[in-house]
Amino acid sequence: MKTEFSLAQLADPDIAEADKILRACVHCGFCTATCPTYVLLGDELDSPRGRIYLIKEMLEKDQAPTAEVVKHVDRCLSCLACMTTCPSGVNYMHLVDQARVRIEQRYQRPLTERLLRQVLAFVLPDPQRFRASMWLARLARPLAVFLPTPRPSATPGLIQRLKAMLALAPNRLPSPGPLPGSVFAALGKKRGRVALLQGCAQQVLAPRINQAAISLLTRHGIEVVLVRDEQCCGALTHHLGNDHDALARARANIAAWRAEAAGEGLDAILVTASGCGTVIKDYGYLLREDAAFAADAAKVSALAKDITEYVAGLSLPTTAIGDNIVVAYHSACSLQHGQKITGLPKELLSKNGFVVKDVPESHLCCGSAGTYNILQPELAGRLRDRKVANIASVKPDMIAAGNIGCMVQIASGTSVPVVHTIELLDWATGGSRPALNASS
Repeated sequence: MKTEFSLAQLADPDIAEADKILRACVHCGFCTATCPTYVLLGDELDSPRGRIYLIKEMLEKDQAPTAEVVKHVDRCLSCLACMTTCPSGVNYMHLVDQARVRIEQRYQRPLTERLLRQVLAFVLPDPQRFRASMWLARLARPLAVFLPTPRPSATPGLIQRLKAMLALAPNRLPSPGPLPGSVFAALGKKRGRVALLQGCAQQVLAPRINQAAISLLTRHGIEVVLVRDEQCCGALTHHLGNDHDALARARANIAAWRAEAAGEGLDAILVTASGCGTVIKDYGYLLREDAAFAADAAKVSALAKDITEYVAGLSLPTTAIGDNIVVAYHSACSLQHGQKITGLPKELLSKNGFVVKDVPESHLCCGSAGTYNILQPELAGRLRDRKVANIASVKPDMIAAGNIGCMVQIASGTSVPVVHTIELLDWATGGSRPALNASS
C-alpha cells in the first residue's frame, strides 16, 4: 500500500511504525474471510482492510478522528484473526492500537459514553473495586426489567450497555484467593520458581483458576510466588485507548517482576488469562522508546509464558482421567491469534485422558474481547450465540478455554460447564475436580 507521510510525520516513531505496517498491506482481502464483524455485517469498513484505509487517511492527513472512523474502529474486537490469515504479515494489532490512542486523545465522545469508559477504566483493573461493583450489579439486576427498551441503533446507547453489564454479573462471588506476596513452596525436589500473574477480573470471578495452577505447579516441583506490588497488566485500558494508564501499569509491573527476579530469581512469569499474556508479551514493543524501561520490558516479555507453554515443558506424566469426558476446546483469540498457541493446549488435554473436540469456526471470536461485550453488546451477543451453537454441535461434556473473558461470555449462553484448561490438567494429574462455570 502506497503511503504519503511527510518526513516530519515519519520522525514520530509511532507514525514510522504505522507507515511500515501500511506498506506491508497488499489489499488482498484475505482478512475479510476471518473477521468476525465483516462475517456478521458484510460491510467493507467493518473489515480489517476497510479499517486500514480509514486509519491510513486519518494518520496521513493528521486529522481528528471522524464519527465514521470511530464507529468502525470501535467495532473491531482486536481478535487478531486477520493477522493469522494475512499472507503479508501486516501487524494490524499495532495499527489499530495506535488508532485507538488517537481516538482517545482527539475525539470527543458523548458525555455518557465518556463516563462509562472512565468507570470501566477505574473499576475493572482494581480487584477490590471490581468485587464491590459485582455486588452492586447483583443488587441492581432485578431493576433491569424496568429499563426502557432502546431503539435499534448503529451505536449502542447507555441503556443497552447497562443491561449488558448487569446480565454479565454472576449470581454469586467466590471467596477471594491468596493475597499478593504469598509464596507456595514446591512439593518434593524444587525444579523451578515462577511468578503467577494474579489478574484483575479473574481473581474476583474465578480465583480457582490460579489455585489450580498453583496446585499443579507445586505438585510438580515448581515454587510459585504472587508478586506483592504487581498491578493490572494494562490490557483493559490499553484497548480503551488510554495508553497513559496502560503504560504506567506496565512500568510498575516490570519494576516489580525484575525486582523479584533479581532477588530469589524467576524462571518465568506465568499467565492464566491469555488476553493479559498477549499484552505482557508486547511490553517490549510498547516501551521500545522508553530509555529507562526498554531493556527490562524486553526481558519481561521474554519471561512471560502462557500457563500451557510452561506446563508442556514439565513433562507431565500421561494419565487417563477415565469416563471418556468429551471436551470442546475453545481457542481464545488472544491465544491462537495473539500468541500463536494453537495445538498445545489440545495436546496436553488429550495426553491426559480427555476426548478433545475442535469447535467449528474456531477462528471466530466469542464476542468477549475485554470490554467489547459491554461496549458493543448486540454484536457480542450475536458472536456468542454463534460460538455456543458451534460448540453444541460437538456435544461436549465440558468446554475448556484459556481466558476468563471467554469463559464468562460463553457460560452466559450455555449450561455446559465451562472450565479453564489448567483446571482440567490439574484434575488429571492429582488435583481437585473443577467447579462448573466461571460465574458459579
